[in-house]
Amino acid sequence: MSEAEAASVEAWSGKDRGDENFPVGSLLISARLRPHVHAYYAFARNADDIADSPALAEAEKIARLDAMEAVLLGHAERGSPSALALRASLAQTGVTPVHATDLLVAFRQDARKRRYATYEELALYCRYSAMPVGRYVLDLHGESAAAWAPSDALCTALQIENHVQDAARDLASLDRCYLPGHWLAEAGAGVEDLRRPAATPALRRVLDRLIDACDHLNATARALPRACRSRRLGMETSVIARLSARLAARLRAADPLAARVRLTKADAIAAVLASLGRLVA
Repeated sequence: MSEAEAASVEAWSGKDRGDENFPVGSLLISARLRPHVHAYYAFARNADDIADSPALAEAEKIARLDAMEAVLLGHAERGSPSALALRASLAQTGVTPVHATDLLVAFRQDARKRRYATYEELALYCRYSAMPVGRYVLDLHGESAAAWAPSDALCTALQIENHVQDAARDLASLDRCYLPGHWLAEAGAGVEDLRRPAATPALRRVLDRLIDACDHLNATARALPRACRSRRLGMETSVIARLSARLAARLRAADPLAARVRLTKADAIAAVLASLGRLVA
């Protein structure tokens, strides 16, 4: 690694909070806590960009992610500005760094692993790639661990929905496929079907099966706003849960191979309006 790279292992992709399917540290979150959410997001974004870089070899990705962890945990003082900023944030809030180091487990896996044989493998990946995000936000707000189960369900649903959205792009750009291989084989489909301009009936059955799983997860997630003692966080999670359900419905109705399926501004407005009662009740 060069001296310039040693100064910072990060290389931002250009994506930011506005590119996500859900609000990240939005105005619904207390202004006092918002900078901490943004610090966590910046750390996650930079680590994700390393794992997804088409220009870096596997060993280089792992080395850079290890450098981020070393700075985060105080074993190094340079190499990752976002890790240093998150370390300061965690020191101020008292939140455990495990919700950040768990993300690095998933990103290291992304650097090494390109196929998932079963849904259970995918769910385990989500345990590290998605669940820590919700757990961090809950801990930051001082919420009870009793809220973890619906939060885990919501984060997992959002992650799988993202995999369905980006299945063709992930294969084309990273040779990575999160669709369970066993489900593909059962349906008579294959990974190469993702290179087609439209989903085959067999591939569509696999996508629908994943969306079925998301529907079950989103049903569990509906309990999350009520589990939050913070009214603001309750409203934020209500908006996110509604957006997740809307995205699942859009993915079921459209073909993500033919065109990227996205939430609209109307979806966001409807989700906010439907959740307003949480803040004013």
